Amino acid sequence: MKVLITGATGLIGSALTPYLISNGHEVTALSRCSGTPSDRTSSWSPATGEVSASAIKGADAIVHLAGVNIMAKRWNSRFREEMRSSRVNATSALCTHLAHSTTVPRILISASAVGFYGDRGEELLTESSPGGTGYMCELARDWENACKSLVNAGTRVVNLRIGVVLSVRGGALKKMLLPFKMGVGGVMGNGHQYMSWVSMDDLLGIIGYALNDGSIAGPLNATAPNPVTNHEFTKTFGKVLNRPTIAPMPAFAARLAFGEVADAILLSSTRVMPEHISSRGFEFQYPRLEEALRHQLGRPR
Repeated sequence: MKVLITGATGLIGSALTPYLISNGHEVTALSRCSGTPSDRTSSWSPATGEVSASAIKGADAIVHLAGVNIMAKRWNSRFREEMRSSRVNATSALCTHLAHSTTVPRILISASAVGFYGDRGEELLTESSPGGTGYMCELARDWENACKSLVNAGTRVVNLRIGVVLSVRGGALKKMLLPFKMGVGGVMGNGHQYMSWVSMDDLLGIIGYALNDGSIAGPLNATAPNPVTNHEFTKTFGKVLNRPTIAPMPAFAARLAFGEVADAILLSSTRVMPEHISSRGFEFQYPRLEEALRHQLGRPR
């Protein structure tokens, strides 16, 4: 299968490329930077959605992972617009361009997020659950709706609702590693909020499975089948590192440190289950948190 990837240099994209190649796929990275195209790279414009004609020719699928890191800056009106533009506007432009191309890819796997569900306490959430309210919910909803032009063109579209990705190469786990190693990690807020996570290995497997299973379309939760509370995550992380976890961060301190993102993400409770992928027989390599952390951190029992 010939697969194009946007966001190929990001945390997920940089791991997905060698994964797909090792499984026999031909991969081309779509880059926003101008330069000389090669067999492995080509260009696309997030503003217009235009993709190099040579790249689209013969392409079976696109994995669309581009989007600014929501934790990159403290949120303000300007950065919220940047997040929206890099997700909703860029996805809409890409799908519209592809829908009007001479050859339309058969498959689009487009990133979304479990933020779609919002702060839902202990409620078990599946792909059938309605979306929540608030900025992150609206952003994820509009992000998914931006794919509609390609759906209407007959492409099988999968909206990958991704949880917290566990990888020592970047993301939340890398940011938490140093303070926890120093023994200053601890419970955030009351610790009761649920965190829906997935190991990088299983996320890559889910993407590969979705590429090959023609029955998968629409929203797909990309999370492990055992979400944990912040308290459980904290204690498990400390156990794996053999470090104490006695430095809590109260909710007010999180809000002072992170601003709006604290309530939107860090203190929000989202208990997501991967119902659709599990019902199709997908087997997780790391369904439980401790094993996933030990694998990522190279700390066997």
